[in-house]
Amino acid sequence: MTSMKELLSRRLRNQLPRRHDLANNRWLRPIAEHVMAPELWRMRGETVARGVAVGMFWAFIVPIAQIIFATVHCVWWRANIPVAAAITFITNPLTVGGWLWLAYQVGSLVVQAPPPQLPADGAGLLVWVQSVGLPALVGMGLFATVGAGTGYVGVKLVWRLRLALRLRARARQRGR
Repeated sequence: MTSMKELLSRRLRNQLPRRHDLANNRWLRPIAEHVMAPELWRMRGETVARGVAVGMFWAFIVPIAQIIFATVHCVWWRANIPVAAAITFITNPLTVGGWLWLAYQVGSLVVQAPPPQLPADGAGLLVWVQSVGLPALVGMGLFATVGAGTGYVGVKLVWRLRLALRLRARARQRGR
């Protein structure tokens, strides 16, 4: 019987493009040598932690094209591309309204913005968007930076805990 972890891992592997598919893509061919670097695809503690941080940052900082931005930054920061791409799905079309509202709420507390007023009959939608814009952007920035930092530290801690548990189990087996 397969575990939930194995099922999720298999499903993620089936959904994400493979390295050779990306290398053969006509749009990516000019930058394939950068994107195809093996360390960007290996599941190592540091690259996974960086991938989570990059994915979390781009998931909350822009509502569209997050995977593209995350991939570019993975090359720059030497982070795991599949992990970053998967993490960007935290925000998706079903959750975007909720997290943008929450980002606005948090941002309005930080910048101490008054509640947005419905636009007057003569004012357009642009006036209303401008009154909501700064608090929402501040909230998105906070979510992105705090999420990236928390994700990075969380992965590093879990990775170390996992390693310590494996070492302890090995030591117990040797002691028998």
